[in-house]
Amino acid sequence: MDKIITLEEVKKHRRKNSVWIVIHNDVYDVTSYLEEHPGGEDALLEVAGQDGTQAFEDVGHSDDAREILKKFKIGSLPVEQKSTFLHTCCKVKRKQSDRLDRRYEKSSGPTLPTSPSVERRVQSVVVPRERRRIRRKPTPPPPPSSSLKWAVLALAGAIVIGFVIKKALAK
Repeated sequence: MDKIITLEEVKKHRRKNSVWIVIHNDVYDVTSYLEEHPGGEDALLEVAGQDGTQAFEDVGHSDDAREILKKFKIGSLPVEQKSTFLHTCCKVKRKQSDRLDRRYEKSSGPTLPTSPSVERRVQSVVVPRERRRIRRKPTPPPPPSSSLKWAVLALAGAIVIGFVIKKALAK
């Protein structure tokens, strides 16, 4: 069974020497991963001591990154502090947290408002990222082409030929 860690405890660990983050209602101690994180330590420090699920999902981490994250798990939030919103809007693989939720629902403890039919229908919602539109500069008009030169040359040739024929007929 996971260790239960409250949000108040997580908030105490938001400095560089102790960085705890909540992702999908699980608590991770990523202090030793700060220097190795591909996005830099600032990305982790921004969400230190709080729920970083949205930031984690917005980046679009790979399956490998999710496997690495598992190594740093130190516990889970108590049922009354778990966010149901995250389970329905983010791509979540629900395993142990489901079993824990159901176990607490059977007890006399607080219950979460969930609908089993909705949980079966909505497994994950993937929200596409905004695509940046690249504004392309309008293409400049092409330089005067060689076909224009040939047209002018043909016109000049026709004029010269016209003068030659006029002089030839005038004699």
